Amino acid sequence: MSKKLKTEEMDQLFDGILSLRTREECYAFFEDVCTVNEMLSLSQRFEVARMLREQKTYLDIAEKTGASTATISRVNRALNYGNDGYDLVFARLAERSADGN
Repeated sequence: MSKKLKTEEMDQLFDGILSLRTREECYAFFEDVCTVNEMLSLSQRFEVARMLREQKTYLDIAEKTGASTATISRVNRALNYGNDGYDLVFARLAERSADGN
């Protein structure tokens, strides 16, 4: 984790996010914190990551998500050389799905 990113304020933000219990609470919080475009960008990157993990081509991903090749490349770099955050979330979602949630 970047030392510039790890601050008391970021810790408080993440603690706040971790306190959310439902999807509706997430919508309410993120709609207050982010612009619509920021939320759409985050969800687009998440979909790009999911499709990359499914071995979809850049062309397929760009067509489905509307993401630029620069965004797809950035997400791909995070998947391959990042902190494994995407993979952690994908694994947790798979666990929930397997549990029937």
